Amino acid sequence: MRESCSYTARMAMQLEDLESALRTLGAVLQDRGTPFGLLIVGGGNLLLLGLIDRPTGDVDVIGMKDGTHYRQATELPEPLLSAAADVADALGIPAKWINSGPASLMKFGLPLGWEERIEVRHYGALEIHLTSRFDQICFKLYAATDRGPDDKHFHDLVQLRPTKEELLAAAAWTRTHDPSEGFRTMLIGCLDRLGVEADDVAP
Repeated sequence: MRESCSYTARMAMQLEDLESALRTLGAVLQDRGTPFGLLIVGGGNLLLLGLIDRPTGDVDVIGMKDGTHYRQATELPEPLLSAAADVADALGIPAKWINSGPASLMKFGLPLGWEERIEVRHYGALEIHLTSRFDQICFKLYAATDRGPDDKHFHDLVQLRPTKEELLAAAAWTRTHDPSEGFRTMLIGCLDRLGVEADDVAP
């Protein structure tokens, strides 16, 4: 039986839809004996934390829980993808509603102390490991710098209401991922739109 969810015409998920999809996926994984722990970022992460209210079209996975550690989710395991596809078909949500598109974030390292700030949610055999508000400020600043003020990432960043100190710390982290002068110039412009003066940005 298909579960009815209030998806928009673009099949974006509100919080209740996302929670329903995760519970369903967790139940499917439980039945199949294939538990997983997923480290996520993005709009789905922020929605689950109650930090934004816009709908999201997917869950961005950057890491897999492996014992006491996390490993980069360069490819998601087939049992997870198969179960997620079955849930998508049952609920009428996008086929790739769980994906590892931004997994490269882990390549050059996440913000210092990120593991201590993780919040874990349990959905049957599925664990969702949520990155914190501060870590999301770092990720959103990085994306907003690259994509500009009209993009959803900039609007998400504004909704997070970061302080000047948080933005400067986030800016320092973004420079570890892109130390180029061109990125710094764009970063200065992004911070300026957020009320942080360019002189405060380290070379």
